[in-house]
Amino acid sequence: MNLRDDARALSDDLVQLRRSLHRIPETGLDLPRTQEAVLAELDGLPLEVRTGGGLSSVTAVLRGSAPGPTVLLRGDMDALPVHERTGLEFAAGNGNMHACGHDLHTAMLAGAAKLLAAHRDRLAGEVLFMFQPGEEGYDGARHMLAEGLLDAAGQRPVAAYAIHVLSAGVPSGVFGTRGGPALSASNVLRVTVRGEGGHGSMPHRAKDPVQAGCAMVTALQAWITRTFDVFDPVILTVGTFHAGTKQNVIPEAAVFEATVRSFSDRAQARVKDGTVEVCRGIAAAYGVGVDAEFSEVYPITVNDDAAAEFAADTVREVLGEERYAPMRQPLQGSEDFSRVLAEVPGAMLVLGSPPAGVDPERSANNHSPLAEFDDAVLADGAAVYAELAARRLAG
Repeated sequence: MNLRDDARALSDDLVQLRRSLHRIPETGLDLPRTQEAVLAELDGLPLEVRTGGGLSSVTAVLRGSAPGPTVLLRGDMDALPVHERTGLEFAAGNGNMHACGHDLHTAMLAGAAKLLAAHRDRLAGEVLFMFQPGEEGYDGARHMLAEGLLDAAGQRPVAAYAIHVLSAGVPSGVFGTRGGPALSASNVLRVTVRGEGGHGSMPHRAKDPVQAGCAMVTALQAWITRTFDVFDPVILTVGTFHAGTKQNVIPEAAVFEATVRSFSDRAQARVKDGTVEVCRGIAAAYGVGVDAEFSEVYPITVNDDAAAEFAADTVREVLGEERYAPMRQPLQGSEDFSRVLAEVPGAMLVLGSPPAGVDPERSANNHSPLAEFDDAVLADGAAVYAELAARRLAG
């Protein structure tokens, strides 16, 4: 099988599919137009296709000509509630945006399905294609698992792989991965500070929740730097802080929310309890009440060591040594593919895809309204997906 050459022959079709998806970004678990586009792309292939019950997922099984194991390949399909400002000819205009490159993931996975279907007679086993909505904070992978994803082929997969594009930080066309923790856990700290309102000119007659809340924000940062090893880091960023209605009124409550990232189970457990304790201690010092809730969103994405090494070897052999650069450290982002990897040994790879001619260190990052991605990576991304499955089935 010369899957790379076959993928190059599909390049124009993959670009067309990716751009059509980019024009119609949808968020959350319900992606009817995206699901329709994927089903149309898979139509006519020798696949067993089913759609999700409670979400717009697409699961497809390709059965080889001989018995063998099952390998799972995943591509997420959802966009973000970001107003696009790229100025691209195919830019979205509906207030959402594929600012994380999931349109590329979907196109590459559809391409891999076509490539492997064309060589079905040379496969021993099954390939399970996972087209997933709701990665961006909706835990779509958990929903697909609950609907029986891993049993779709009649046997559980022996390996699972995903590719995620990066619009910055990695040169276009360069893949990377690592064994062990690859992406952080994602958690949310929600805090409501309850004080007593009053006149801004007489703060001593009130209990100011704004002042106490601000003290909590700064205390949390100091606590983290003095609690956690820099080689097992924790990141806490307060993204929202809301309080008050007028400059001379002390409000009764202040509310803030933070994202909390960690890279080990030990740090995760400690930060979960510690952040709440810090907020309660500050509240006691200021004489206010507090409700602090720590919620776990996505677990740490942990790559299987052997699967990561296999993926790295595959990229080197298919594309060349220069097209692979190992991840020296985990990414601070988070992924619900972590839920699949908790059940099946596998690996997530990253693929640099900043726009052509732009310094990767200066291009807009994923989730930016200015994020752009290089369509030139689509064919090789589809080829790597297909090669990972074909080689793993071949043993």
